[in-house]
Amino acid sequence: MAAVIALAVAGLLVLAMSGMFMGMAKSFTATVDKSPAQVMILPPQAEGLFGNNSGQPRRLIPTIYQHPDVAEVQPLNGSWAFWSNFPKDGQPAKGDGVQVVVVDPVKGAVTLPTDFSDEVIEALQQPFTVVLDRSSLNKLGVKVGDKAKMNGRTVTVGPVVDGYPSMFNSQVFVSYQTGKLIYVVDEGPRVGPLVVKLKDPTKADQVASELNVMAHGQYKAWTREALSKASQKSMLKEGGISMMIGFAVLVGIFIGIVITWQTLQGAIMANIKEFASLRALGVSMGSLRLIIMELSFWVGVAGLIVTAILTGLVGFAAHSAAVPMDFPLFIVIPVTIGLMLIAILSGLFSLGVLKKSQPADLLR
Repeated sequence: MAAVIALAVAGLLVLAMSGMFMGMAKSFTATVDKSPAQVMILPPQAEGLFGNNSGQPRRLIPTIYQHPDVAEVQPLNGSWAFWSNFPKDGQPAKGDGVQVVVVDPVKGAVTLPTDFSDEVIEALQQPFTVVLDRSSLNKLGVKVGDKAKMNGRTVTVGPVVDGYPSMFNSQVFVSYQTGKLIYVVDEGPRVGPLVVKLKDPTKADQVASELNVMAHGQYKAWTREALSKASQKSMLKEGGISMMIGFAVLVGIFIGIVITWQTLQGAIMANIKEFASLRALGVSMGSLRLIIMELSFWVGVAGLIVTAILTGLVGFAAHSAAVPMDFPLFIVIPVTIGLMLIAILSGLFSLGVLKKSQPADLLR
């Protein structure tokens, strides 16, 4: 049991750390994941949404329409604004930078997330009304119906949405009209990512490939799913994040191998007379070693089960506290393989103890 718990703690440490950063990335890509668009257009050098600050020429929009399967193309407008609340009695004043996402508040619009309710859409149609994620209310010091300031203009907090948490700057959704009124809409010659709605959504991969051929190096087309995965992976390439996850992996491996190894050795030593009896009965050392390796294997399997349970509990607690966490397969699969390797290596390191199982010791 001690070995199983050690493995589970090692796995939980790595998965929780990775899941937190993947959740952060997932919260940033939520507007893409829940977009009705099937294809996204980014600059040719972009590896994802992060670090894509250069923008691209607005004149690209008409060229995208040249593809016969394209139904609608719109820029995904976004900017930054300064937020401040109007503190009430006993309430602290709060000011913070927020990420503004400009949407078209019309059902089915290519820039409008698919999970926005009719109530939210109607609220966004009102000038100077903004929409926040539920988790951002306390952070920004407001509740539904309160007034606040964005870039010096008074806005009203409309109905809240769920699924767009942010551990850093909160996301604020506004209509195009409100965005112009609070000075966050840029109508200049450069735009951010372009979202493309297709006549036939099932052709997303085909259209993205054909648009890349048409681009001649001017832009890069991504399917929505490919862009989301690439954005999460690009976040892992950030130096600080990679160092923290790498440190968690090293600590997890150290905890797993050392504690599991020592625990297995202790279990073998506690039963050393039984192993000596088996040797006295003619059981070969190879068979005894196989017993140890089988024991290590089942410790690994049990450790994976406990890891899954603990990770599920942590994920549930994080979701309840509106902390974004995500566990993509390209993280989970290597951790699963790694935990099994730790269990097997611990078994290999413990084989030397079998040399102490001398049949002659039974006569003492």
